[in-house]
Amino acid sequence: MSTENFIPLDTLCIHYKVTLSFFFDLSENGLIDIEEIAETHYIHQDSLHEIEKIIRMHQDLAVNIEGIDVVLNLLQKIDALTTELHTVRNRLRLYEN
Repeated sequence: MSTENFIPLDTLCIHYKVTLSFFFDLSENGLIDIEEIAETHYIHQDSLHEIEKIIRMHQDLAVNIEGIDVVLNLLQKIDALTTELHTVRNRLRLYEN
């Protein structure tokens, strides 16, 4: 398997100043997916935005991993409700005209 679109966990640990166990804890809680290729652990580059959001919550707001899980679930629900609200408003406009 090619590592072209993957970032080594060691690199992320150095860049974000977190421990390797932090990423494994996130993986155990289902928040990120870690790929192991040739005995090296990687994160797919598409996950980087979500990982940065998680690290900011953990470092800047001192939120633990369980709290991060709750926050991310609530943010997903807010996004889904916002999308649904826009859909309902657009349908309503059709009937108003």
